[in-house]
Amino acid sequence: MSGLRELKKQRTYEAISDAAVRLFLERGFDAVSVAEVAAAAEVSKPTLFRYFPAKEDLALYRFADHEDESARVVRAGRAAGVGALDALERHLRERLAARDPITGLCDDPGVLAYQRMLYGTPSLEARLFTYLRRSEAALAEELGEVLGAGVRARVAAGQIGVVLRVLALENWRRIEAGASADAVHEMAVEEAGTAFRQLREGLDLDLGAPRRASSPGPRA
Repeated sequence: MSGLRELKKQRTYEAISDAAVRLFLERGFDAVSVAEVAAAAEVSKPTLFRYFPAKEDLALYRFADHEDESARVVRAGRAAGVGALDALERHLRERLAARDPITGLCDDPGVLAYQRMLYGTPSLEARLFTYLRRSEAALAEELGEVLGAGVRARVAAGQIGVVLRVLALENWRRIEAGASADAVHEMAVEEAGTAFRQLREGLDLDLGAPRRASSPGPRA
């Protein structure tokens, strides 16, 4: 019974969010009221708010499934004897090959319209960081199994989160500028490799800093 209840709940989430996104894409996020979303989804406003505490969550629900994705990849990799970065890089390459929208490497018109709405609406971008923080917290907890609980795991999770976010944005910007996903794929894979090498090797904090002149020796 609990399984059926959870399935019904999941379908309600999806139905409300899908109705909301359709309206948002047709008329713009700010032009659509929560009451209009509730009517389109055939639920009451109190029911809608039980599922989605904020209007922005209606548009961002599709990110919910990805909140613990990196943590799950690391956990599965560790069980198989694969290091965290190797597991994450392999997963990213697979998602790029599948043209997963979460990687930014997707030229489906509907996905592009959604991404334009997301990155063109300040309140949605701000709310997205709530999801990203939860994702990094879940990843930090998983990395803590190896690095130990504390700042090392949190910093590592933050670095990985930023890398994935920057790579996705770069892919989306190129496609938004008119390139196809197929045309961008090779570059996206190359840049993913570069980014993960940088994660493995760490940052050269002196990169770009002016070289100090050597101190002159003592005068005779």
